[in-house]
Amino acid sequence: MVRVVAVLGLGRFGQALVKTLVEEGAEVIAIDVDKEQVEKIKDIATHAIQLDREDEEALRACGVGDADVAVVAVGALEPSVMNTAILSKMGVKEIIARATSDLHAHILSTVGATRVVFPEKDIGIRVAKGIMVPGLREYVEVGEDYCLAEVKAGERLIGKSLRELDLKAKFSINVVIIKKTEVVQVNDHAVERERMVLPTADYVLSEGDCLVIVGETEKVEDFERHTK
Repeated sequence: MVRVVAVLGLGRFGQALVKTLVEEGAEVIAIDVDKEQVEKIKDIATHAIQLDREDEEALRACGVGDADVAVVAVGALEPSVMNTAILSKMGVKEIIARATSDLHAHILSTVGATRVVFPEKDIGIRVAKGIMVPGLREYVEVGEDYCLAEVKAGERLIGKSLRELDLKAKFSINVVIIKKTEVVQVNDHAVERERMVLPTADYVLSEGDCLVIVGETEKVEDFERHTK
């Protein structure tokens, strides 16, 4: 079943959301008061509409009240709080709102947000982790003390099976998937393609493999350092 998602606010964050949601197969109602922002996304979104995000009747008329999820992608405090409160009043069951501070997040939750995200904070954490732990190609927090990370297989891992490495026992981490980069021929040209592998215990790591792992943040970072 196709999910219907309303995105309110079409700045860089909102536009990136719309593009990704459409690519993932969602029906997206993209809304902004700024005509120029709406024009940028009109050929991508299912519906791109210029209107006052605080006009409840107008929002209902364009189907926002019936959306499976509504995302308040505005960063400014007052409009984001107003938008969230209106969506809550309209009865939207899942409201994801963007916050810029802990206080902002608290207010959004109070007026009806079911989930609050910190885009700038999350990006800052990921950049910092990339600087301090260079082997972490991707890093996403999945809880206060846990993360999901992508780690390139280092010298100490190549040629060994997951059973032999026994990462669960040694580092208290789990391997979720393996990403492999392979070179294939396409129209007489060599092209690199990424392939996902669900590994068994007998899977032997080879050069270029990346492990997608989950575990306590401290354990994940210890593991990355060990692979060098």
